[in-house]
Amino acid sequence: MQRHKTVDEFLKANPEWEAELAVLRRVLQASEMQETVKWGIPTYTVNGKNVAGIGAFKTYVGVWFFQGVFLEDKYQKLINAQEGKTKGMRQWRFNSADDIDQALLAEYLNEAVANQQAGKEIKPARNAGLVIPEALQQALTDSPELRQAFAALTPGKQREYAGYISGAKREGTRISRLEKSIPMVLAGAGLHDKYRNC
Repeated sequence: MQRHKTVDEFLKANPEWEAELAVLRRVLQASEMQETVKWGIPTYTVNGKNVAGIGAFKTYVGVWFFQGVFLEDKYQKLINAQEGKTKGMRQWRFNSADDIDQALLAEYLNEAVANQQAGKEIKPARNAGLVIPEALQQALTDSPELRQAFAALTPGKQREYAGYISGAKREGTRISRLEKSIPMVLAGAGLHDKYRNC
């Protein structure tokens, strides 16, 4: 995924969704949120806290609500894009500019802002126990160098690797994730280091 530095850069990179993204941006800018870019995507904040973001994909554009789980969603517009993984974030997808009910979207955004101002948010789980998947455990057993490098990582980075490998549904995917992870562990890098400090 390309990491854009400005919202305009993001919009130019998605010309097939130009009309839809322009409408979404206009509605979001009309709110009391501040527009910024995080992780290369347009993000809208209140007092520095993420409230909403815009995304563009092959078949749809969408608005993400970072704490969308707290929205009433009386019109049943929101989905959890990663069921079982995402706890707070919800998404509203659109296939064309005609799909975007600007007044209704503004209503959802106003509720999201009010929820943020009220302090409603799901905090990430901290100090979750480390469960090492079998494939990673075998690699650590087989390689003292890997075991030492893994032990030198912070507990959070160890959990990232363990979760990344165990999160694969297929055995082949678990193995390819393990193979991708080994050089990073040996280099002392965390799985998500390149995304930190965005």
